[in-house]
Amino acid sequence: MPSQSQPRARATAAAALLLSATLAACGGDGDSKDEDLSAQKLNWKDCPAPADSEGGGEAPSPLPGGAEWQCATMKAPLDWTEPKGDTIGIALIKAAASGDKGHRIGSLVFNFGGPGGSGVTTLPAFGSDYAKLRTRYDLVSFDPRGVGRSAGIECEDDEQLDEYFQQDSTPDDDAEKKKLVENVKAFNSACDKNSGKTLPHVRTTDAARDMDLMRQVLGDDKLHYFGISYGTELGGVYAHLFPKKVGRAVFDAVVDPTQSAEEGSLGQAKGFQLALDNFAKDCTSKVEDCPLGDTEKDVKERIATFLDDLDSKPIPGLPPRDLTQTAATNGILQALYSKDFWPYLTQGLEEAYEGDGRILMSLSDSMNGRDEDGEYSNIQAANIAINCADDKARYSTRYIEEKLPAFRKASPLFGDYLAWGMAGCTDWAVEGQADHPDVGAAGAPPIVVIGNTGDPATPYEGARAMARALGKGVGVEVTYKGEGHGAYDSKNACVRDAVDGYLLDGEVPKTGTVCS
Repeated sequence: MPSQSQPRARATAAAALLLSATLAACGGDGDSKDEDLSAQKLNWKDCPAPADSEGGGEAPSPLPGGAEWQCATMKAPLDWTEPKGDTIGIALIKAAASGDKGHRIGSLVFNFGGPGGSGVTTLPAFGSDYAKLRTRYDLVSFDPRGVGRSAGIECEDDEQLDEYFQQDSTPDDDAEKKKLVENVKAFNSACDKNSGKTLPHVRTTDAARDMDLMRQVLGDDKLHYFGISYGTELGGVYAHLFPKKVGRAVFDAVVDPTQSAEEGSLGQAKGFQLALDNFAKDCTSKVEDCPLGDTEKDVKERIATFLDDLDSKPIPGLPPRDLTQTAATNGILQALYSKDFWPYLTQGLEEAYEGDGRILMSLSDSMNGRDEDGEYSNIQAANIAINCADDKARYSTRYIEEKLPAFRKASPLFGDYLAWGMAGCTDWAVEGQADHPDVGAAGAPPIVVIGNTGDPATPYEGARAMARALGKGVGVEVTYKGEGHGAYDSKNACVRDAVDGYLLDGEVPKTGTVCS
């Protein structure tokens, strides 16, 4: 994620999909004045190849066993305060339940995070991981409004984005601060110019209302839901707005709904520093020598020195681009999302120390949604638009400078980067909605909330905060003692048993359950 956006929980599955592609849909707009949108019939068809805004690539392959993915477009009001006004198309994808109809529960709707991640591309990429859940559910996901083919936000073009994501995001003097603010303002102005009609209507509350319409159109009395990362915030907002319509729901890699944007950024600084500490410990504890240093301290000091050197002297990256300090930092952050990425980080740093920045730049491109052809998805444009529409706070350079000591204390390596990221909504065209989301859901059924002790992007403490905020008898807290962003896709048997037992059989895990 570029430091100019407020670093909320990010699209992890989508990022992993982009990473594998780098390292190795269904939408449309319309008008509706008097139509009852809850009565609309979806026209399911074979899925086309993802649009560039969704990340590009080929049409989704069939699931093991030959099940085909189907896509459709749902009409939703552009402005939920005028439900009979103009509509937008919400892109959907599904795979029908594999079991017999008599045991089918309904649809299980996924949101993989971001905000800004395309569910239409992410669900097929990881659909086989949910094969057991598909025995009783249709697996369904979507591009939330502002994302991909669902009235996707457009800002700068590919050439401009290459420059934007390379800029100095940790300014050291007044001239660099001025340049950063100018670049953010130019980017945000481009968003307003190209997507001004949509910007006021991409709040999380709007997406939650879309999901309730989706529930009705899919023919479900209740919304059964699996939210990951930012998807937990979206699920919490849905539960607040529609507590009686919540079915069986699981929140994994949980956003702390009680925090402001600043508190969330500071929490991420601590989380990514912890992940870096764990990476350095893992590397130096191997039987073979760690190629990055002899001790944990050596590893971290060498990374810091390397990044400092890049500030004034970038190295060759992916031609014709050089690896700048910003791109390298972004690439390191991307690799810390999952322990599976740590070998890439080790190799990338080892090669970068020898003057070859290609792997770190590939990791950075993955985070930013850039493919090998230089085309960007709209994941970052949507991320910024949704965060800025949600978050009321607007942080000045003076305010950020005052907060730098706290961020540096939280993370000597990433503190400046994540602090300056709070400048992302400067001069945004739309006022932010609130200081933090409201997820109180009195009257809702149990929601399983899973926190991962080693999660860098949504630190573990957020799960407990979410469980409490949902309300007594609603949030059921489960702890996973592991690394990376998210628990279910770690394939930990204890976590899977807890989630599958609830979603498939309605067995609520005991609150306080610990998996390791």
